[in-house]
Amino acid sequence: MVKNNYSKITPEIEKLAEVCKSNTIESELYTKYDVKRGLRDINGKGVLTGLTRISEINASKIVDGQSVPCEGELFYRGINVKELIAGQGDKMHWGFEEATYLLLFGKLPTTAELDEFKHILADARSKMPKNFFRDVIMQKPSSDLMNNIARGVLNLYAYDAQPMDISIPNVLRQSLELISIFPLLAVHSYSAMQYYIDKESLVVHRPRPELSTAENFLYMLRPDNKYTELEAKILDIALILHAEHGGGNNSTFTTHVVTSSGTDTYSAIAAALCSLKGPKHGGANIQVVNMFKELEKNISDWEDDDEILRYLEKILHKEAYDRSGVIYGMGHAVYSISDPRAQVFKGYVRSLSKEKNRIKEYEFYERVEKLAAELIAAERHIYKGVSANIDFYSGFVYSMLGIPKELYTPLFAIARISGWSAHRLEELNGRGKIIRPAYKSVQERQTYLPFEDRK
Repeated sequence: MVKNNYSKITPEIEKLAEVCKSNTIESELYTKYDVKRGLRDINGKGVLTGLTRISEINASKIVDGQSVPCEGELFYRGINVKELIAGQGDKMHWGFEEATYLLLFGKLPTTAELDEFKHILADARSKMPKNFFRDVIMQKPSSDLMNNIARGVLNLYAYDAQPMDISIPNVLRQSLELISIFPLLAVHSYSAMQYYIDKESLVVHRPRPELSTAENFLYMLRPDNKYTELEAKILDIALILHAEHGGGNNSTFTTHVVTSSGTDTYSAIAAALCSLKGPKHGGANIQVVNMFKELEKNISDWEDDDEILRYLEKILHKEAYDRSGVIYGMGHAVYSISDPRAQVFKGYVRSLSKEKNRIKEYEFYERVEKLAAELIAAERHIYKGVSANIDFYSGFVYSMLGIPKELYTPLFAIARISGWSAHRLEELNGRGKIIRPAYKSVQERQTYLPFEDRK
């Protein structure tokens, strides 16, 4: 990886950085002017900024006129995700494709419609622009694959004969192509990184048209192309569960905001990728895996609740792990009693841990989940409840599948591109105004001073 003086922080910049600290807004001003910081009210509830038919998150119900927490639910186009996964049956490896069809078009496909949709995706996957791997992916690869993928998406603009056409048919065509090739962008970017940065052998596998998204990902990633039935099945479930999560999550809201400006599909999706890359959004499962490595190293008996609890207390009190006071994978901005995605995932995680002879590790995760929920609720006085979110188990699953950590967040993007595409089409169909919220200035007025009068 090429480095130069351009990336160095000089003493002059350090000095100017101190001046930048004057930009801080005092917390009490948000209360004074009733500004919903982070677009969330004082109780953490999101400020309503739009309407959508694509998905719904439900974490409360009305009892005696009051909103009270309930078991979390997630709906794709009005269909409970639990039912969507439970109803897959023999076509489980194609569950992500069915969920994508549902998100984009608002209805479940017939067998003929799903077969046609699978053919469209396979055809698009086989038409990666000629020499794109050599001329784009292999050029200046970074150790951050999300940057590589975003760069690849922006470069696809130059290969498109109609990049700025934002008519629904053209945006749908672009969206389907991106949904198809995201696994290639991710896996091939990893191969390029391995070759240039880690000095590994370059292994590149072309996708196979008869394989699903989950199967193709494992097929292209592994040198021997092999995977088990259960491995493909659980990865497919992970993709379904990550495909969409309401219009208010950071990357999807970014898609709406950027789309509302009238820009092209590649710019909108690149912006969403840059949002998802953030550790507060798509990178959380890596933090969970790293935290558990620390737990496993410092806890001698994985079945001793007292020993586990003592170390979790240290993490919560900023005395251990990264000193942030966060037990990663626990809690969610919307869900309280339960995250339905984590609930669905857990049963499959146990099955995979048995296949991989890592059942003791799974039971350790389960024990930590229970103890952490009780500890956080008690110490932080969270009476509505706190539970494990999808990130708590997803990183563990990816590690059992032998997926490198560098690909954890790209896998999230491979799934979420379906939701982003659906929301982009919804925003364009709505022909709404450009999204432009207001910011209140709290800067005091100053008088311009001539140079000779400045101190």
